[in-house]
Amino acid sequence: MSAPVLSIIILAAMFLLATVLPLNMGALAFVGAFLLGAVVLGMSTNEILANFPGGLFLTIVGVTYLFAIAQNNGTIDLLVRGAVRLVGSRVALIPWVMFAITAVITAVGALSPAAVAIIAPIALSFAGKYKISPLLMGMMVIHGAQAGGFSPIAVYGVTVNGILAKTDLAFSPTALFLSSFVFNFLIALVLFVVLGGRGLLSSKVGHFVEQAAEARMAVSVGAKAGSDVPFKGFGSGMYGPRDPAGDGVAATKERSERIPQLVTIAGLVALAVIALGFKVDVGFVSITIAIVLALVSPAAQKGAINKISWSTVLLICGMLTFVGVLEEAGTIEFVSNGVAGMGMPLLAALLICFIGAVVSAFASSTAILAALIPLAVPFLSTGEIGAVGVICALAVSATIVDVSPFSTNGALVLANAPEGVDKDRFYKKILGYSGIVIVAGPILAWLALVVPGWL
Repeated sequence: MSAPVLSIIILAAMFLLATVLPLNMGALAFVGAFLLGAVVLGMSTNEILANFPGGLFLTIVGVTYLFAIAQNNGTIDLLVRGAVRLVGSRVALIPWVMFAITAVITAVGALSPAAVAIIAPIALSFAGKYKISPLLMGMMVIHGAQAGGFSPIAVYGVTVNGILAKTDLAFSPTALFLSSFVFNFLIALVLFVVLGGRGLLSSKVGHFVEQAAEARMAVSVGAKAGSDVPFKGFGSGMYGPRDPAGDGVAATKERSERIPQLVTIAGLVALAVIALGFKVDVGFVSITIAIVLALVSPAAQKGAINKISWSTVLLICGMLTFVGVLEEAGTIEFVSNGVAGMGMPLLAALLICFIGAVVSAFASSTAILAALIPLAVPFLSTGEIGAVGVICALAVSATIVDVSPFSTNGALVLANAPEGVDKDRFYKKILGYSGIVIVAGPILAWLALVVPGWL
C-alpha cells in the first residue's frame, strides 16, 4: 500500500475515532504524525516537529487569553448590557441583538461554543418569556457566532489565514470574513421571516434592559451561592460552573471596575488597528495587550490561563503537524491530482464543500478546515477555478452546519430550551433544520461564491 493511500486511511480513522469516542483529534493527529512519519516514512522526530505551527499556537493562545481576561473583568457583560439598551421596548429586535452580540464576541477572539454558551441561556430565556420561537432564537445565536467567527483576529479566521499564508495562493482575509458574515446574516434574515419574526414587529415589552440585567444578576448570585440558576444545560458548565457568562465580574458603575473595562475595549480596538492596519503578528499583539490588561487589573487575570482553549490549541496544532507529514508522504499532491483528474473544477469544488459540511456536522469544524484546505491548495493553485471563492465557500459550508444537535453549538441550544418546551420536539426541529442546512448550505455557498467566479 502506498504512503498516500495509507495516510488517507489514517486520516479517516482519526475522524471516525474522534467522532464516536471522546478523544481530542489533535492528540490523535500527533500520534498519526508520529506513526506515519517515523514508522512509514522514516522521518526523524525533529523533522516531524518542524511542521508544528508555532505562530498559530501563539495566536490562538494570545487571542483566547485576551478574551478570558475581558470576560473576567466584566467587559463582555458591559457589551451585552450596552447592546440590549438598543432594544428599548421592541421585541422584534431581541433576536437581532442576540445575533449581533454573539457575532461581536466571536469576532474579538472567543471560540464559537464559548460565545454560544454565554448568550444562548439568556436568549432562550427571553424566547420563552416573550413567546419568540425557541428555534428562531437559538439559531440566531449560532449563526451570529459563525458570522463573526472568521474575522482576522478570531480563531477560525487566524486558522484559515495562517494555513494560507504558507502557500502561494493570493487570498483575502477580508473576503473570508465578509463571506461568512453576509451568508449567516442572510440565513438569519430568512429564519426571522419564516419563524414568526414579522409577527413580533408589533409586540412591545417594557424594561427589557432591567430584566436582562436581573436575569444575569440572578445567574451570578446563584453561582456564588452554589445553587441552581434559571439557565439550564451542560453548556453553561463547560465555560463556568453555573454562570453561562463564565466567571466574569458583573459590569458595574464603580470607577475602579470600569477603568479595566474601558482599557480592555481600547485594547481590542488597538489589536484590530495594529494587527490589521499595520500587519503586525496577531499572536504577539494579542498576548501583549493581555499582559497589559493583567497589569491594570491583576485580579481579573486570575484563572484566565485556565480559560485558554487548550483543547482547541491541541486540536489545531496536532492537525497541522499531521498535515505537514501528509505533505512529506505525497498525499497532498496525490489528492490534488485526483481532484484535477475529474476534469470538472466546479464539480470538484462542490464535492469539497459537501465533504466539509457533512463531516463537520458530526466532528470538529476546525479540524475539517485544517485538513481540507491544505489538501485543496495544489488543486486551487492550477488557476482553473477561483481560489478565494472556493476557500470562502468551504469555510462557510464547514461552519454553518454547527447548528446540528450533534455539534457543541447545537447541543448548547438544545440543553437550554425554555421552560415548557418539549425537548424531544425541539430536538427534532433542530435536527430537521440542520438537515436542510447540511444539504442546501454547501450548494448555496458554491452558487454564490464559486460559480460566478467573482472571488
